[in-house]
Amino acid sequence: MTTYGHDTVVPFRHSADSKKKQLEQMFDKIAFRYDFLNHVLSAGIDKGWRRKAINQLSALQPKKILDVATGTGDFAIQSFKMLSPDHVTGIDISVGMLDIGKKKVAQAGLGERIALEVGDSEAILFDDNSFDAVTVAFGVRNFENLQQGLSEIYRVLKPGGKLVVLECSRPDNAIVRSFYNLYVNKIMPAIGKAISKNKFAYQYLTDSVQNFPEKKTFIHLLNQLAYRNAFYKTLTFGICTIYCGEK
Repeated sequence: MTTYGHDTVVPFRHSADSKKKQLEQMFDKIAFRYDFLNHVLSAGIDKGWRRKAINQLSALQPKKILDVATGTGDFAIQSFKMLSPDHVTGIDISVGMLDIGKKKVAQAGLGERIALEVGDSEAILFDDNSFDAVTVAFGVRNFENLQQGLSEIYRVLKPGGKLVVLECSRPDNAIVRSFYNLYVNKIMPAIGKAISKNKFAYQYLTDSVQNFPEKKTFIHLLNQLAYRNAFYKTLTFGICTIYCGEK
């Protein structure tokens, strides 16, 4: 079995802190600009990506959803609006991101239906077989130990439940990839630094995407962890990918 241990791609290369601690610090620092930057850097396309990922759950009609690495709660809120489950729980390690997410939930009048909590993807504090669906939007590449995180998600899924992952990826087409590399290596970090005032955050995004075991490799890992019917679907010339698997 191929193993995926602790990820060595970190935001602050000279820090002695774990990847998890570094990410917590980084996201706390950029939380106030995170949503704005996501929409700017993707030219607003990320909203359509989210809808397509959530649509993967429409036939399942899940009643209880867990959104892992929920950040500021956009995916949790959109999942509720599109799928009308009984309840959505979002977990994240960044208190700064969750604070913004909780304000959004309150403004949407969904405080009784969506709960955002501090939580670790690799030690999920819920019982086995607790959720009909688990989602991870642009967060799975941040797992310190990818295999452990996906195993934990499998554990809390109910039999017949479904995992949906939305993640950045690298385009396969050589021409598209050349423009993509210019954008993510030069333009995106510069914009991210100028707006978020954090020179590490969007360089980390580039590095983490380049090193993520994507597409067929990721599906192979899901299969090894006993997920059934695993598949992936690329979006927008392959710069984003939806991954699905069932318990």
